[in-house]
Amino acid sequence: MTERHTGDVALEAIDLSRHFTARGEGGFFGAKKQVRAVDRASISLRSGEVLAVVGESGSGKSVLARMLARIVTPTSGEIKIYGESIDLTKRRELSYASEVQLVLQDPFAAVNPVRRVRYAIERPLLLHGTNKADVAAKANEVLESVSLTPPEQYLDRYPHELSGGQLQRINIARGLSVNPGILLADEPISMLDVSVRLGVLNLLRELCDNRHLAIMYITHDIASARYIADETVVMYAGQVVERARQTTVIDAPVHPYTQLLVSSVPNPENLSHQNTSATSTTVSINFNYDGCRFSPRCPHATDLCHTNEPPNVDVDENHSVRCWLAASDEQRRAVTISSRATSPAN
Repeated sequence: MTERHTGDVALEAIDLSRHFTARGEGGFFGAKKQVRAVDRASISLRSGEVLAVVGESGSGKSVLARMLARIVTPTSGEIKIYGESIDLTKRRELSYASEVQLVLQDPFAAVNPVRRVRYAIERPLLLHGTNKADVAAKANEVLESVSLTPPEQYLDRYPHELSGGQLQRINIARGLSVNPGILLADEPISMLDVSVRLGVLNLLRELCDNRHLAIMYITHDIASARYIADETVVMYAGQVVERARQTTVIDAPVHPYTQLLVSSVPNPENLSHQNTSATSTTVSINFNYDGCRFSPRCPHATDLCHTNEPPNVDVDENHSVRCWLAASDEQRRAVTISSRATSPAN
């Protein structure tokens, strides 16, 4: 097992992309077009920290997580685990799976409904080489680590006999059973009752602090990201559009998309002025990748936004944004001059 120190980069994605082929207008008989589900995304997961990845449905969050889990093969880019580059042309090795575990959104669909909880916990232990004589004790231990006590009350139950919150804790326990260093949690609370969501978030934070886990917390709920995250990344249409340490992304958003996400969070003290008209629940597929992906919805978009992809701009040391609004006059001028030089008239 790799020794873990808080702050060390455990898992890193460098310019990671995944493109799919889809049919445009006309359905089955339509022309094939390329969908950039994830486009040159770069993130770092650090031991002892939670990285929140925020965005609407269709922004590429889950595809990114599945690439990091080696379930989906990237189109291009690089993945490093503890500084070592992974050969993405080869199948995922068991040693990688033991370090990187994925917790899925639907706790009921993630387990075999005709098998007892014991099977879900003990099978990965056996597959990863745990001695049969030690399996029962380790199963009890891992259930206790997710506050399911006494463990004997849960091991011989079927999934339908448990609540959603209990079953999600079972799924987290299954991931922890092989002692991973990285946990990828794909919207782990979105299908749970509101009354139990906070308990699962606190559990993830506790596991991160006590076990020095590197946790990627995927969510469309920017308020929960503010509660749990050490760093927040905002994705839109496959791209990372803003990132910052601590709560800066939520407290002082720069990108118009992040601002719309923040403004859509209900404010009990000012419900009459809540902005719900500018955002939607899903990201529309846009096959035009020349300009800013958000420009068709952006209230501040200019001609430059529609025709040229914005640069990644450092707002300060720990805050960056991909937006022309944050770009310098020199950056805008350089693109304008380049566009004139390459125009057909010249």
